Amino acid sequence: MTDSAAPVAATESEASDEEDQAALDGRAARRARNRTAVLDAAIALFAEGNLQPSAGDIAARSGVSHRSINRYFPDNRALLRAAVDRQIETGLPLYRLHAIGQGPFEARLDEFIRVRLEAYDVLGATARASSVMADTSRIVRNELAAVRDLLTGQVDRQFGPELAALPDDRREAARMAVDVLFQFESLDFYRRLRGLSQARAHELLARAVRDLLSVP
Repeated sequence: MTDSAAPVAATESEASDEEDQAALDGRAARRARNRTAVLDAAIALFAEGNLQPSAGDIAARSGVSHRSINRYFPDNRALLRAAVDRQIETGLPLYRLHAIGQGPFEARLDEFIRVRLEAYDVLGATARASSVMADTSRIVRNELAAVRDLLTGQVDRQFGPELAALPDDRREAARMAVDVLFQFESLDFYRRLRGLSQARAHELLARAVRDLLSVP
């Protein structure tokens, strides 16, 4: 072999390595896209009222084969839990309040109700699916508890001045009642079970909070 052959061989080897890496990268990207499609399909089925969709249901909706789904998730329970995790992760920013606890009461009240109702419209179906899964999944129960703690903390901070102004024997009852009003189950009652528009639910919730916090 001549000396000039060595650089050519090295170049061919490097090209082959690059092709192999590109193929691996392509497979990884395709796997990531398919996995996301599967989780989004599960979330869409939640929204349609199918709170425990089967792998077959999800395969039909996502266009990803049942066999591929089985490679991505060890079982259907893990798949549904991953869908809940994805929705919680993407949905938590919806709860952000601007300058929490600051400003006039009416402005704080309006923002609080608006944010909670808009978050419910996005996350309500997944919350219902989570409640079903929580009966048999400690992980889902813990995740739901963490979200509830976050929501309770927002009540304390957003309405701190009004709660502090209440007599001691009324403060905790008012705090818990406001908190309960804005948990998923209560908003589900207003919006889905009673069929109230967002505007009407906002109006009724505002009146209830004013009464509970003794604000005219």
